[in-house]
Amino acid sequence: MRDLRIAAIQISSGASVAANLARAGELVRAAAAGGAKMVLLPEYFAHLADGGSAAVAETFASAEADPERQPVQAALQRWARENPLWLVAGAMPLNQRPDGSAVDAGRVRSACLVYDDRGQCRARYDKVHLFDVEVEDAARSYRESAGIEAGDSLQVVETPWGRLGLSICFDLRFPELYRELAARGAEILLVPSAFTHVTGSAHWLTLLRARAIENGCFVVAADQCGQHSPRRRTWGHSVILDPWGDVLAEAGEEETVLAADLHGKRLAEIRRRMPLLDMRRLP
Repeated sequence: MRDLRIAAIQISSGASVAANLARAGELVRAAAAGGAKMVLLPEYFAHLADGGSAAVAETFASAEADPERQPVQAALQRWARENPLWLVAGAMPLNQRPDGSAVDAGRVRSACLVYDDRGQCRARYDKVHLFDVEVEDAARSYRESAGIEAGDSLQVVETPWGRLGLSICFDLRFPELYRELAARGAEILLVPSAFTHVTGSAHWLTLLRARAIENGCFVVAADQCGQHSPRRRTWGHSVILDPWGDVLAEAGEEETVLAADLHGKRLAEIRRRMPLLDMRRLP
């Protein structure tokens, strides 16, 4: 792995796609000005209100499926090309699967797209684990599966600095996904998220540190923050961790650009001293 300056964007997205894109673009440019060569946006960076209703998600996805429109994808391509940097676009609803087939009417995929510094889409990961839970907050119940079709494959992406393992938010609670990404060669695990304030305050950093430590990987987690609607509040506290679980940078609960330098030598040394991936035993 080569050294990389990476940034995580922490944003408080709302119901206006145009306003969200304007703010995200501003923060991406700030990250580039700070020397970042790769930027991670959070989940639902382009739209987040009351969890993103199925109807709103489908409307959003329909616009993105139109080659003459695609306002969000066009913005992402432009930001990556003009800054220039690699841009990992958290997650947004798309109504086509990676193979081009249409998702059933009324449903979408939650997709994370990776753009290189020429604005070309290099990879796509569709969220595998859907957030169907009860939470003691104003929303009380979350049912992503009501409007989202789960993904069915993992993605490890080659970059000029090393290999990225892609995931989205609720995936974080399933360690076997990250172990498989590491087994496939991932060196940097990315976790774009919109963690609720209740679950984030309880589990966010603990889970992220565990994924870094048990896999010997850098972890970069970009979270939503703040009060998005009367029923939706997210945790923030985006964080960048090294493979020992040490915090390289951590945000609070406000919008910000979080950046850190990832050193390949640090990764190699930790994996040499504790080669966990070579020591696994499953009796």
